[in-house]
Amino acid sequence: MREKLEAIKNSALSEIESAKKLEDIENIKVQFLGRKGELNTIKRGLKDLPPEEKPVIGSLANTIASEIEEKLEEKYQILYKHAVNERLAAETIDVTLPGLSIPVGKKHLLTDTINEIIEIFQGMGFSLVDNISNPEVETEYYNFDALNFPADHPAKDMQDTFYTTVAPNVVLRSQTSNSQIRAMENTNPPLRVICPGRVYRSESVSSRKNNLFHQLEGFLVDKDVTFGDLKGVLNEFIRLYFGQARPTRFRTSYFPFTEPSAEIDVQCIICSGKGCRTCSGTGWLEILGSGMIDPNVLRYVNIDPEQYTGFAFGMGIERLAMLKYAINDIRLFFNNDIRFLQQF
Repeated sequence: MREKLEAIKNSALSEIESAKKLEDIENIKVQFLGRKGELNTIKRGLKDLPPEEKPVIGSLANTIASEIEEKLEEKYQILYKHAVNERLAAETIDVTLPGLSIPVGKKHLLTDTINEIIEIFQGMGFSLVDNISNPEVETEYYNFDALNFPADHPAKDMQDTFYTTVAPNVVLRSQTSNSQIRAMENTNPPLRVICPGRVYRSESVSSRKNNLFHQLEGFLVDKDVTFGDLKGVLNEFIRLYFGQARPTRFRTSYFPFTEPSAEIDVQCIICSGKGCRTCSGTGWLEILGSGMIDPNVLRYVNIDPEQYTGFAFGMGIERLAMLKYAINDIRLFFNNDIRFLQQF
């Protein structure tokens, strides 16, 4: 039994000496000191020895196990330091190299445009409507009925409006004018409010139209408000937004919630003639609709139209950005093409 223990010791020390990797140390430990290792096999055989030999052989086995453990730990530390040094050498950083430039995110062009428009109108005394009065998922009442839309108005058809399955007569709002009703319900005149947000329409996507886009609604209600006030506010906005007085035209139009109504066009700065996709070759680009608030709308929110008058306007954010920055395709705002976004 002594000879077997000495042979195990010599074999273990020899393998420890020749070990080259940390994995080798673990394998040697399992081979000689593991539960099924060679030393434990000897210890399990002690029961078959004469009583006088058991303590001697047991003590020798424990001494050899301790010596092997000590040598394993010494070799492990040597190999570990060697592995660390190799890794440090492989991962050496040259601190004299120039640093890497990490791109910093910026606001989307539409966000910047919305913020700029808000700032202009706030400078003219308009306040920003709160989110409670500005829901994107809306009832037909606020999206159509309270805005004086007749029951059979074509805008209510499925081909123009996205109806939801949330509940009967619940839609994705087709204009931000719903905020006009909600704000007037909760606040007495005088009112001077703007409301930006997303709107949804069942449109065929093209260079000029998308089924998701952004609008900004604004309205003013007070005593003795006239169409001249509306024209003055909008012309001043156009001057401040474009940085100069640009040619505009007011065209007679129709909206159920305003009377009289007008659409405002700005001269197209992208136009290259009949082939211009942005303005369809007309030389003009519509940027907003407007008009005097219909008395029926005021009655819906319990404002006396004999005492108060007001005007309202709604503008397409994408249209304004397209005109200001000479962008000829509305889809560019939503394609997330970094080459386009980095220009702004």
